Amino acid sequence: MLSFALAFLISLLVTLLIVRYAHLHEKFSVDSDLTGVQKFHVRPVPRIGGVGILIGLIGAALQLIWPYPTVAYGILALVACGLPAFGSGLIEDLTKRVSPSARLLATMAAAAIAYFALHIAVIRISVPPLDFLLSYAAVSFCVTVLAVAALANAVNIIDGFNGLASMVALMMFASLAYVAFRLGDPVVLSGSLIMMGAVLGFFIWNFPAGLIFLGDGGAYFIGFMLAELAISLVMRHREVSAWYPVLLFVYPIFETCFSIYRKKFVRGMSPGIPDGVHLHMLVYKRLMRWAVGAKTAHEITRRNSYTSPYLWLLCLIGVIPATLFWQHTVHLFVFVVLFAVTYVWLYVSIVRFKSPRWLVVRRTRGK
Repeated sequence: MLSFALAFLISLLVTLLIVRYAHLHEKFSVDSDLTGVQKFHVRPVPRIGGVGILIGLIGAALQLIWPYPTVAYGILALVACGLPAFGSGLIEDLTKRVSPSARLLATMAAAAIAYFALHIAVIRISVPPLDFLLSYAAVSFCVTVLAVAALANAVNIIDGFNGLASMVALMMFASLAYVAFRLGDPVVLSGSLIMMGAVLGFFIWNFPAGLIFLGDGGAYFIGFMLAELAISLVMRHREVSAWYPVLLFVYPIFETCFSIYRKKFVRGMSPGIPDGVHLHMLVYKRLMRWAVGAKTAHEITRRNSYTSPYLWLLCLIGVIPATLFWQHTVHLFVFVVLFAVTYVWLYVSIVRFKSPRWLVVRRTRGK
């Protein structure tokens, strides 16, 4: 827990400094686009929150070198592998000139480095015929690289509102820490706890006021760490079902897959073009429309922050059963299906203006 606390404090202070002295670096780091289809903030905000998370992670891992050198070096090696993913996102945050495909390639490169340097690979998915194919190194390599890059991109996609992606990540790291504790895996346990502390240090400044954003660097790096720690857990412990990380990450994964289907086959547009009809955006526009107005900056910020708890609860439909049934493939598969059904029902209900009344937060009189 000392590592958790240290990561939290470092991340908290570094993020505070970034916010406090934003005027010194606003030319490069501030998101001043208030009109984009996926923009829901009302004032320029620094978008390099990933810097505080990375520094908090490294600082806490360095503290472990003397008492637990193997654990510390394992975490630091993983951080080193993830630098291409973080760096490509950070450059985009600073320059706005790195394409999504370039960021994906950089994240795939990070996964490839971890594959060869740390031997972190997807070697089974609890489906016998496919597990046989994964016994071939080339197949395992391709699946690993694509899986890591896909999750990193998925985390970036859901990073749309104050506290959304960071709280979702906190839940997922907590689950990984719990399972790692049950299995006695010190690297995954410590890595997950440190990431929890670092993300929490950022979360305090991001939610509800939105004083700083995670940015592409932070989102891609968090997704990379989630994927690599989960793959490590499944790879080293046969008792962990390969469907555990599928259910654990089902919210960002399904959001991404559904968005690709919606754009490509329903709207006839490229999946890479941003649009304003992701689930979290519909919750903001339609379920929050009556909760708070959209007249002042204060009201818009409240409306933004009210959106995230809806998606936190949706995420828990995957996280809680994944944490409870991490050994049981059938149970995990059933809950994956349940989540998919719930997501589609919720999405269709909102699109057709048929949302149940209990989902709508209405304005309280006197406010």
